[in-house]
Parts: sequence; structure tokens; C-alpha cells
Amino acid sequence: MSQLTEIIEILSTRGHQQYGGEPVSQLEHALQCAFLAEQADASQAMIIACLLHDFGHLVDNLGETNAERGCHEHRCLKWLKPLFDESVTEPIRLHVEAKRYLCHVDLNYFNTLSDASKLSLKLQGGVFSEQEALNFIHQPYASEAIQLRRWDEQAKIPHLQTPSLEDYFSILIEFNSTVQTIDFLKQLRHANGCQSGD
Repeated sequence: MSQLTEIIEILSTRGHQQYGGEPVSQLEHALQCAFLAEQADASQAMIIACLLHDFGHLVDNLGETNAERGCHEHRCLKWLKPLFDESVTEPIRLHVEAKRYLCHVDLNYFNTLSDASKLSLKLQGGVFSEQEALNFIHQPYASEAIQLRRWDEQAKIPHLQTPSLEDYFSILIEFNSTVQTIDFLKQLRHANGCQSGD
């Protein structure tokens, strides 16, 4: 089984866990975030980053206590870096810091956070200081991480109709030159069926 096939299988099976204290599952959240990027005519890299930004929650069996454990944005990188370049992995790595940054520079942003997201903010280090904010915004892909973060906060709507996980296969295959399409599709036949984002 290729690593990309394994990632998709994990999303399609473990993705039905509840997304922390939010009213959606991990997979629903991922699909909603990717759909928001797609509707905004974002790049393929950003759509993939949105789809996989919380994959780290699923690969360590963190379940509902994931916010208390933290570091999901780093945990997923050993899975993603062999498959995708920095245009995908860096916005993912930085998306937690982007929340801390936005709470520093945008007084209204904090009020848009769900209760679960406010809790995780405290556990992730709280609002950035002025110096931390300056250090963050000068990093490559900081602006992409900020945009991902804004879609992240919006992608928590129960029962929202979205494309299914299968609808993103073509983008994943096209972007990832290490995967042979025929082998990938054959392997998916042996993986668990993927559910839509209904």
C-alpha cells in the first residue's frame, strides 16, 4: 500500500471520530475546509493543505483529547513531507501559530472562535506577543497559513453538503508525482470505502 493510499484510508476510517469538541467529525471538517479553499479558487496546494491540515490528530489515536496533547501540526509532517512540497506542508505546520497570530492582530478574530478552539488556544501557548507575531509573519508561507486558519475556523458546520473525499483524489494524484495513478486506484479498491461530507 502506498503512503498516499494509507493516508486516504486513515481519513476514510478514523476520520469519523468527532473533531474535538466541535459538532462535526474530523473528515467533515477536512472536507469543509478543502471545499472553502476550492470555492475561493485557491491553488491545488492550498486545497490539499486544507484537506490534510489536521491529519496529525488521526495518526496518534488522540481522539477527543487531542487539543490537550497538542503538536498535531508537526505529527503529520513525517507522513506528508515524502509526498508533498512546502507549499502544502508549511501552511499546515504553521496553522496553529496562525491562530495565535490572528488573535494578536485582529481583535474580532478571537470572538469568532468556537469554545473548543478557545480552549485549544490556551493549550497551544495563548495569544502571540508583539515579537512573536513579528517573527511569525516574516516566515515563508505565513500568509497561506493565515488563510488556511480562517477557513479552518469556518469549517465546522453540521450536515453541510460538500464534495466527497473521492472528489479530491484527482488533485492528490496530480500534485503528487511519486504516485502511479493505476497502482493508486488499484490499492484503493482494497481500502475501506470513503464517505461523503454529507
